Amino acid sequence: MAKCAFLGLGVMGYPMAGHLVAKGHEVTVYNRTAAKAEAWAKEFAGNWAKTPREAADGADFVMACVGNDDDLRAVVLGDDGALAGMGAGAIFVDHTTVSAAVTRELYAAASDKSISFVDGPVSGGQAGAENGVLSIMCGGDVAAFASAEPIMKAYGRTVKRLGDSGAGQLTKMVNQICIAGLVQGLSEGLHFAEKAGLDIREVVDVIQGGAAGSWQMVNRHATMADDHFEHGFAVDWMRKDLGICLSTANENGASLPVTALIDQFYKDVQSMGGGRWDTSSLIKRLRKDV
Repeated sequence: MAKCAFLGLGVMGYPMAGHLVAKGHEVTVYNRTAAKAEAWAKEFAGNWAKTPREAADGADFVMACVGNDDDLRAVVLGDDGALAGMGAGAIFVDHTTVSAAVTRELYAAASDKSISFVDGPVSGGQAGAENGVLSIMCGGDVAAFASAEPIMKAYGRTVKRLGDSGAGQLTKMVNQICIAGLVQGLSEGLHFAEKAGLDIREVVDVIQGGAAGSWQMVNRHATMADDHFEHGFAVDWMRKDLGICLSTANENGASLPVTALIDQFYKDVQSMGGGRWDTSSLIKRLRKDV
């Protein structure tokens, strides 16, 4: 069993760190709000630290799941950052969805200290984290991934290396691009069903097993029918992710016209006060006839 640190105890990180304990690993956590780290340590009989450096001290593996590029830099770099506490040969695994650019920046910073850096953004949402069945898409050196893979299996059902540093983040961008299109299509379909006087649940019961079926349809149609969105993956975070996708597309020449449009639809949802609503709240735009 390994000595691990986990940095960031949001809706994803909190249960992910718990799964590491359940698999027998020794875990020390860090969270920007110390009270949450204390609560986690009490619940899972683990340890907590006041700084990323303290949490990472002597760890074989350091995992992070924070908010954005700047949040990640804050827990990795500097005198109190994780790299300052990690020893040569240790492995840092980043589960945050960030740009491939910051991933490569931190990969280089870690390499200077003989520390490996694996980018491993996740998909599966809060439920996937709680149930330990996340999909984890990874980039980094082959040997580092091979060492980290068994540790990530504590909370990941699918754990795959896609290429060198940054490949995991690029794959996560593909994931978010696909989700955006799916949610908009589902929203339009369910909105059409409502306008046509059909029962959404009965319609989905018929079509979910066919070519139109998707995870979003199966898991979100009921709450969309009930106009309930106080759960799931927040619109604010989706816009952050889509911003990364669109910026990267400008760099690599990819054409993302539908993604750009849906990003603006999510901006409309934010203007409705829905920044913390689940991404399936796109249907509210249609109900409001925006």
